[in-house]
Amino acid sequence: MNSPSTENRRTVSSNRVALVLAASKGLGRAIAEALAADGADVVIGARTASDLERTATAIAQQSGRDVLAVPVDVTDAAAATAFVDAALARFGRIDILVNNAGGPPFGAFTSFDDAVWQAAFELSLLATVRMTRLVLPHLPSDGTGRIINVTSVAVRSPLPGSLLSTSIRNGVVGMTKVLADEIGTRGITVNNVAPGMFLTDRVRDSVLKAKIDAGMDEATAMTELAASIPLRRIGRPEEFAAVVAFLASERASYVTGATIPVDGGSSRSAV
Repeated sequence: MNSPSTENRRTVSSNRVALVLAASKGLGRAIAEALAADGADVVIGARTASDLERTATAIAQQSGRDVLAVPVDVTDAAAATAFVDAALARFGRIDILVNNAGGPPFGAFTSFDDAVWQAAFELSLLATVRMTRLVLPHLPSDGTGRIINVTSVAVRSPLPGSLLSTSIRNGVVGMTKVLADEIGTRGITVNNVAPGMFLTDRVRDSVLKAKIDAGMDEATAMTELAASIPLRRIGRPEEFAAVVAFLASERASYVTGATIPVDGGSSRSAV
């Protein structure tokens, strides 16, 4: 039985099926939670099955929606196909695809050989191309089909050491712009959402932990990390997920081919 509060929120994605990748934690989990809260059934994918199952159980309990967990490595073509097949076998339809994956490593140009570049290409561009190609034939042509790619603020305002992310994820930006033109006649929208710094486990366990380990208290560390962000704070994952949920909704039916930064104003691009 769904609570009244849950029922009242089912206005934008009700009875639709959303595929969300890298969804066992962090921004991906927040996106899956937001779409389920809006009334969508959700198929979540990530590499670690145990984390994925726990997340699926939690989201299903919170939302009352059907949540299917399917372990997947998006750089593996066979696994990606099996993921989509599992979604279709369970629900018989796909309405929303959220492409999401962990980012490539940071470093200087001279530190990356061909193998690192290839791995970054397969994770950050080819996986998005592959998942989109697999899902596109199944998306509805009634104006409600959605493809949303999670990229990075680096596509708008390159960060120090973000060579791989900036180079390859801008390939996703270009693909999105051209694809929007190709599939617009079917009423399917495709957009990118570019996150800045959000308080995920990854941030807690990396840059925040490094400052705390160096002797800084958490409050001071958070303030220092947010010093270059106009809003002077790190974002909450649910704030990012809210933008993705909007793009997935019918209210965003006239938004396509866009790259939307969600970064507290930290990107410095004028366009």
